[in-house]
Amino acid sequence: MSTSFIPNPTIKGLYTSWNQDQQKLLLQGEILVQTRSHNIWGGCVTALMYLPLSRLNVWQQITDYSRWIQYFPDITKSQIISQGEIKRLYQKAQKAFLCFTAQVEIHLNVTEVMEKQVHFRMEKGTFEDFSACLELQDLGDGTLLMYTVKATPNIHIPSIFIQQAMNFELPNNMRNMRHVLCNGKFHLK
Repeated sequence: MSTSFIPNPTIKGLYTSWNQDQQKLLLQGEILVQTRSHNIWGGCVTALMYLPLSRLNVWQQITDYSRWIQYFPDITKSQIISQGEIKRLYQKAQKAFLCFTAQVEIHLNVTEVMEKQVHFRMEKGTFEDFSACLELQDLGDGTLLMYTVKATPNIHIPSIFIQQAMNFELPNNMRNMRHVLCNGKFHLK
């Protein structure tokens, strides 16, 4: 499987239409990606993937936040700190770069729209800023998952490098997430 890039005018959000070629690529297992700058030191990436599972099934799994360590291998801890209308989530991750290892911690406010969206907003952490949105929509016999992440690390690296790292990492993480969600049973059509 490879990664395909989302042309800017075609897919702007989950509920806009996309062409048949892109839908076919999604159903075949491609991860569609769009990367853009977020600010001078940050990046934003959106990835879309198809899951051959019902939206309810996907929802139940992705909102089990302790399982995120299985979806994203760099996350070493993921736990709900408090419940309520807005949940508080704590995550810890470790990422090896060229000659050093970065460790990050983040406290997130999590807002859920049942079976449709999960919004993550940084409360505090080792980022200048961080937010993410995970959206679900029915697609054929399965579910389209769109994950958008905006982040600015607390170490100043030009945004082009952040975007390239996000562009490389997120599709791999999404493939891993699909593998876990589908119990390793995702087959290309």
